[in-house]
Amino acid sequence: MNAIAAPKSPPAAERVYSHVKSGVLDRSYEGGTLLTEGDLAEAVGVSRTPVREALLRLEAEGLIKLYPKKGALVLPVSAQEIADVVETRLLVEQHAVAKVVGAVPARLIERLEKSLAEQRGHAATGDLAAFAAADRGFHAEIVRAAGNRILAHLYDQLRDRQLRMGVATMHAEPSRVAKNLAEHTEILQALRAGEARTAADLVDRHVSWVNTLARGES
Repeated sequence: MNAIAAPKSPPAAERVYSHVKSGVLDRSYEGGTLLTEGDLAEAVGVSRTPVREALLRLEAEGLIKLYPKKGALVLPVSAQEIADVVETRLLVEQHAVAKVVGAVPARLIERLEKSLAEQRGHAATGDLAAFAAADRGFHAEIVRAAGNRILAHLYDQLRDRQLRMGVATMHAEPSRVAKNLAEHTEILQALRAGEARTAADLVDRHVSWVNTLARGES
């Protein structure tokens, strides 16, 4: 019998990229943190060359700023970025809600119910990063159900910013976890009932709350 080959581990640069990006998104590496190549190489168990490659990729994504001979600064979430993300989300999500509310597919309701169950589970364990991912997935399901692939792709490009802001929001205001669950439940109920105006208003209130971050973490 042939031995089953062990799965190959990801390339070194990919491991560094995932390590740093996960840290930035879940706030293990908060805005203003200075990361050095040496520390990252030691943390991931690689040489400095793949660290540089990964950091260049993260800089291109706008998560860090490289400073020669010093390291990489994790960029804080700016007030302008928050405002831009909120504005884009409202344009996409309110359009999506209006489009699906007249004939909500049963499978969408099922997926939203499943997402809510996942959110409740993560809330119970206090896993804010996982909660933020499930939160973001709830909204993404509605956007995809609208059937516009270009808008869905645009929305997907906001993913990392949404996750980072979601975790920052809940760190700044822990009660927001329960509020998000309540508001998601209300949105789901409005969709079930086919109440277009109510659904759009709920989305507006729910998404716009993130603007409060501009007065806190900037």
